[in-house]
Amino acid sequence: MSVAILGLLMAMLLPSLTRAKGLARQVVCKSNIRQLAMANDHYAVDYGGQYVAAAPDIFEGFGGRRRWHGVRQSARVDPDPAKNAFDPARGPLRNSLGDGKVKECPEIVGFVTDGAANAFEASCGGYGYNSVGVGSRTYLLGNTPEAAAAGMRDDEIRQPGRTVMFADAAFVQGFPSRYLTEYSFCEPPRFVMGDGRGGIVEAPGAAPSIHFRHLDRAVVAWADGHVTAEDYAFTTLEPEVLAQYRIGWFGPEDNSLFDPR
Repeated sequence: MSVAILGLLMAMLLPSLTRAKGLARQVVCKSNIRQLAMANDHYAVDYGGQYVAAAPDIFEGFGGRRRWHGVRQSARVDPDPAKNAFDPARGPLRNSLGDGKVKECPEIVGFVTDGAANAFEASCGGYGYNSVGVGSRTYLLGNTPEAAAAGMRDDEIRQPGRTVMFADAAFVQGFPSRYLTEYSFCEPPRFVMGDGRGGIVEAPGAAPSIHFRHLDRAVVAWADGHVTAEDYAFTTLEPEVLAQYRIGWFGPEDNSLFDPR
């Protein structure tokens, strides 16, 4: 068989091999995120049905020290990257995660990990938590320290099969030179806040963080425990940024998949 024919065959097979490898990484990612959702369910069992808080002290300093995936030394960006890093061994889900670490998504992303470059959400494994609809009580109390201090109770989530718990996540940092960092929250399409009269309002303008890195799909764990791979639907990013980083949202252009009510 000639070299030319071999080259042609390889060119024909390469897309199939690339897709097969991508699907295999997606399967591993689904397993990882399913274990993460199970760890949160175990946490709720231990704490009277209350899910882990996404960032209970986020209103302190420059974003606080505590996250669902670990604890860091500094409450603000420190020149010493080591002080910005989260220690997973001190995270609230550590008892259900073996060595305490969140298993990293197997897809090769190329996150910037320098803590001094605003990459201070490392150790979340590339997964983001629904911090408004599961990991806080924002939909009940508004965007307040009291709401951030605790997660929702499992019996307060009306449609768990349609409420996002975790998803592939990342965040675009920097301008005009951009780069991608780990990000521990999967943001909804609209901001959620109190209206000053005891009610809740939503406002446009939120930046996306759901990362469609698995053959242009994002892996999602829902509050009832099932896991899916969702197709990209829309974004607020400029087209050239979307093309490079594949960050946006799936589903409808509202917060219905993040709202526990």
